[in-house]
Amino acid sequence: MIGQLIGPVTGLLDKFIEDKDQKAQLAHDLATMADRHAQELAVAQIEVNKAEAASGSIFKGGWRPFIGWVCGSAFAYHFVLQPVIVFVVLAVGVDLPPLPEFDMASLMTVMMGMLGLGGLRTYEKQKGIAK
Repeated sequence: MIGQLIGPVTGLLDKFIEDKDQKAQLAHDLATMADRHAQELAVAQIEVNKAEAASGSIFKGGWRPFIGWVCGSAFAYHFVLQPVIVFVVLAVGVDLPPLPEFDMASLMTVMMGMLGLGGLRTYEKQKGIAK
C-alpha cells in the first residue's frame, strides 16, 4: 500500500519544493520507506521467534509449534492413516462407517501461512533478501 502512494507523493514534491537536492533526498526517503518498514517488521518477528525458541521443551514451546503439530497430525491422518485404515478394514471384510474428514482448504491456508509460502516469501525472493 505504501508503494502505491510513493509515486503520487513524489510527483507533489515538484510543486512544493524548489531545491533539487532536497527534492531528490525526499524522493529517495519515500522510495525506501516501504523497504525499511518491511525490514523492521522482519527483525521484530525474528526477536519473537528467538524468544519462543528459547524454551527447552521437546515441542519448543508456544502456540506456533502446537499449530504445526496439529496440522502435521491432520495431514498424516488424511493422507496416510485414513487410506491405510480404510484399505485394511475393507480387506478384512468389515463394513466401515464413514471416517471423519478435515476441511483441507482451511488446513492448507494455515499450513501455507506457517511455512511462509505466501506473497511475502515471493516478495523476499524477488528483492534478493532471502536465499
